[in-house]
Amino acid sequence: MDLGIKGKRALVCASSKGLGKGCAEALAEAGVELVLNARGSEALEATAAELRARFGVTVVAVAADITTEDGRARVLEAAGQVDILVTNAGGPPPGLWSDWSRDDFIKALDANMLTPIALMQALLPGMMERGWGRVVNITSQAVKAPNAVLGLSNAARTGLTGFVAGTSRQVAGTGVTINNLLPGIHATDRADSLDHGVAAKEGISLDEARKRRFATIPAGRYGTAAEFGATCAFLCSQHAGFIVGQNVLLDGGGVNATI
Repeated sequence: MDLGIKGKRALVCASSKGLGKGCAEALAEAGVELVLNARGSEALEATAAELRARFGVTVVAVAADITTEDGRARVLEAAGQVDILVTNAGGPPPGLWSDWSRDDFIKALDANMLTPIALMQALLPGMMERGWGRVVNITSQAVKAPNAVLGLSNAARTGLTGFVAGTSRQVAGTGVTINNLLPGIHATDRADSLDHGVAAKEGISLDEARKRRFATIPAGRYGTAAEFGATCAFLCSQHAGFIVGQNVLLDGGGVNATI
């Protein structure tokens, strides 16, 4: 399918690896020029070089912490006029409700709520003026089904979801759409870390730890960064202009809900 976005320009955050990279790859395959961001310059430059070689698109790499004001300023200056924004940032650590301080909550809000909002506030006006734009926020399945030990993430990402619910409907009439992608477990470094942790804690093999987690997913496997990226690219396409303010689950059926 021709997504109709060849020649558009996209900013993809946390895109040196994992789900962010999957989104960047799918957009590059569709002919989108890219601005990639991540904190680590080595992995970021490697990804940028790979995408240039594979797809022949322009790729600008900006190593910076997008959750800081200085980092955002550097990325936005390099990005310039952007048609597509994909926000993404690692989630805060797990824990117990009684362990978290005000500072812990502020840090989580900064990374997973206020940073995406700041990027939208910076880039939406230009999209609206030009009459076309796409924003996709990578959040979590925990927005639909909270994870008890991820209270910081639950709170921050749900706050972002509420912001998107209202804002998406305010800007839709200008040709700009905003939607959220809610990943479950995908075959990324994060899944490897979780599985290694379970294996070490319970004294079982890595394969056994993965089999146990597979059993909790109706699809019987982890998702892939490629299929996640393809969904992101579709939401960024010319065909998705009537999809507004939605929370799209990519979790293999893990969230058991009718709606």
